[in-house]
Amino acid sequence: MWVLSCYTAAYPAYTLRPSILKPAVPSSCRVSLQLHHHHDHPFVPEVAKAVDSLYSEFRAVDNLVAHNTSRVLKAFQGARVGSHHFAGCTGYGHDEAGGREALDQAFAEIFGAESAIVRSQFFSGTHAITCALFAFLRPGDELLAVAGAPYDTLEEVIGKRDSHGLGSLKDFGVTYREVPLAEDGGLDWDALAGALRPNTKCALIQRSCGYSWRQSLSVNEIGRAIKMIKMQNPKCLVMVDNCYGEFVESIEPPMVGADLIAGSLIKNPGGTIAPCGGYVAGRREWVEAAAARLSAPGLGIDCGSTPGYIMRSFFQGLFLSPQMVGEAVKGSYLVAEVMAAKGYKVQPLPRVPRHDTVQAVQLGSREHLLAFCEAVQRSSPVGSFTKPVAGTTAGYASEVIFADGTFIDGSTSELSCDGPLREPFAVFCQGGTHWTQWGLVLGEVLKSI
Repeated sequence: MWVLSCYTAAYPAYTLRPSILKPAVPSSCRVSLQLHHHHDHPFVPEVAKAVDSLYSEFRAVDNLVAHNTSRVLKAFQGARVGSHHFAGCTGYGHDEAGGREALDQAFAEIFGAESAIVRSQFFSGTHAITCALFAFLRPGDELLAVAGAPYDTLEEVIGKRDSHGLGSLKDFGVTYREVPLAEDGGLDWDALAGALRPNTKCALIQRSCGYSWRQSLSVNEIGRAIKMIKMQNPKCLVMVDNCYGEFVESIEPPMVGADLIAGSLIKNPGGTIAPCGGYVAGRREWVEAAAARLSAPGLGIDCGSTPGYIMRSFFQGLFLSPQMVGEAVKGSYLVAEVMAAKGYKVQPLPRVPRHDTVQAVQLGSREHLLAFCEAVQRSSPVGSFTKPVAGTTAGYASEVIFADGTFIDGSTSELSCDGPLREPFAVFCQGGTHWTQWGLVLGEVLKSI
C-alpha cells in the first residue's frame, strides 16, 4: 500500500488523506524511492507537463465515452445480440443465424438512422461512400460538395481527377461543383445559402478535415448546413462522409437530418479490431439503394457470406468503439498540446473541442514530415524495424507517406499518421488504443525533428 503514496501521477488524480494512509517505512527511504521513480518517468518532460495540464479535457472525454457506451449497450440489448450471431456463413450467405440483421439493427439505432448495412464486402470508406453517391445520382444530376474539396481518394470517383474511363460519376453524366471554404477554414455560410441549382440532386458534406488544413465539422454545424440545403430544395439529398467522426460526439449526422452517412470499419466504428468492412446508414430507401450498388439490383442486403470470426469482431469492435475513440481523442489533445508548445501550427488548436479523431500538425518541410513519420513507425508495435517511404498510392494525387505499425493493415483507429508530400507538409495523426501510446511516441518525435 505504501508504494501508492510514492507514485507521481502522469496527470492529476485524487489522493488519499495522509491521516488515512500512513507509511510503513522511514521517511529517508521514501525520499530515495520517490527520486528513483521520478527518474524512471515514462514520458519526456515536455510530454509529462502537457499531460498534467490536460486533466479537465481528459475527464470530459471520459464522460463522453460513458454516454456513448451507454447508447451502444442499449442498442445491443434491443437487438438481443447473442453468441449465435457470431456464427457467420458461407457461399451465398443466405443461411446465417441472424447476425447481419442484428448488427444492422444495432448500428442503425446507435447512429439514429432508419436502417444500416454493415458489411465486410465494403473495401474501404471510399467504397462505402461511392456506393452511397451512386445510389443518389443519375445522369444529368449535380453533386455539390459544400465543405470545399473532398478527400483525395474521392477525386477519381467524382471525376474531378481523370478516372481513365473506369466509371466515375462524371463518366455517367453527373456534374460537380464545390463551395469553397471561408477564410477561417470553416463553412462559407453566405455562399451555401444560395449554392443549390435546380439539378443539384446531392450535397456532399465531409465531416473530417481530410488532407485539407481546415476545421472538422461538428454535428451541429452539419445540422445547420442540412437545414440551409433543404430550405433551398427539400428534395436535395444530403450525404455525409462520416469517416473519423463516429463517437467523437454524443450525436451523429442522421440525428440532424442527413439522408445517408458512410464510413469504414477500420476507422472508428471497428474499435481497432474489425479486420475489414464499411457501412452505410440513414433513410431506409437509400440504404437499400446503396446495398444494390454494393451487390446488384434485386439482391439487396440479404446475401454475402461473412466468416464467423469477422462477425464476432464486428460486434465486439462496435461495442469497444466509444472507448477506443475516447483514447484517440485524448491522444489528439496531447499531440496538439506538445507540438504547439514547440512552435508548430496545429489543427485543431490545443484544448478546443474535437469533432473527429484527426490531429494535424504543420511541419514546414519534407524532411520534418518524413522524420515525424519515421519516429511514429519506430514506436509502433508492428514493423518497428521498417522505414516508411513516401510514394504513389492508389487513389491519391500526390506522394503520400504512411506510418502505420498496426495489427490491421491500414487501420487508422490504431495509432498511425500520414501526410501528402506537398505544402504545407502537414502530418495527420489519428487513432491509438490508449493515449499513453502517443505520450511515448511524442518523446521519440521530439528527438527527431
